[in-house]
Amino acid sequence: MPADLKYRRVLLKVSGEALMGERDYGLDPAMVARIADEIESVHDLGVEVCLVIGGGNIFRGLSGAAVGMERASGDYMGMLATVINSLAMQNELERREVSTRVQSAISMQAVCEPYIRRRAIRHLEKGRVVIFAAGTGNPFFTTDTAAALRASEMGCDALLKATKVDGVYDADPHLVPDARRFERLDYREVLARDLQVMDASAISLARENRIPILVFSIFENGGFAQVVQGKGRYTIIEESP
Repeated sequence: MPADLKYRRVLLKVSGEALMGERDYGLDPAMVARIADEIESVHDLGVEVCLVIGGGNIFRGLSGAAVGMERASGDYMGMLATVINSLAMQNELERREVSTRVQSAISMQAVCEPYIRRRAIRHLEKGRVVIFAAGTGNPFFTTDTAAALRASEMGCDALLKATKVDGVYDADPHLVPDARRFERLDYREVLARDLQVMDASAISLARENRIPILVFSIFENGGFAQVVQGKGRYTIIEESP
């Protein structure tokens, strides 16, 4: 591992909304390309990268439930949305000659591999980017929880949460100009303050498996590469010493 790398194997969690760019719905090809550029630059550093992408740009189970849809059905629809996003990202990465595999927790072998842990680890060891689609494969679990689960299964050194802001704040910095940004937080503090970084089950799973969560801005050019080297602006969530 190069000396300037702080993390050797990471899982990047990207929200579906991030892929919308300035659109109200769906995929913005320019934004997909921009995130692919960030992943390519980290892959070129020699970091083993896996990825979980949300589906909120296409469909969100909770919003379906709010208008009378059965929650489980809505969640399955949301899982299928994450497969669409994953295939779009795979296509963009492979245009850059970054070898990529999509593994889905819901079997659909015509378009991607089924999720098999040992195979996923082997892909990472061979230098391939692995995109985990369809969440955990179960309703009532978010893609945040899926990210924490896959990071644990893959033995990742860190879980990186890509957001629109450069860390965790005590209020929305877009609405509150003097919102305070945290450099470091304990898992318990995130839960106690209800900071909405990730859902409680994701935070608890990361804590149980001692996986630090790093929250950074995906809109900062080169931000992902800086974070894996322990540089740049981010908030780290880990167990207090």
